[in-house]
Amino acid sequence: MPKEIHPYAVLLRPIITEKTTVLTGADKYVFEVDLRANKNQIKEAVQVAFNVRVAEVNTMVMKGKPKRFGRRVTNRPDWKKAIVTLVSGDKIELFEGI
Repeated sequence: MPKEIHPYAVLLRPIITEKTTVLTGADKYVFEVDLRANKNQIKEAVQVAFNVRVAEVNTMVMKGKPKRFGRRVTNRPDWKKAIVTLVSGDKIELFEGI
């Protein structure tokens, strides 16, 4: 059984790019989420935080990019991205006007 994470700690930040603003037209919203969170926890967190109904959640782990510090090459930390599809008719007001 996965460790419980508080619903407000699951969602870290919304990801706002050109591609994600196009996805909002299809009722899809993109968030950076906690690496330990599973799809059920992400669904519950979005429903609690924004008072909407979630139809589907797709997740992916984004690998950290390599960065140089002089001669030393290190990697940025990995992070998890979630694409949340809402039931048609529901909107998240945070993204309106972008």
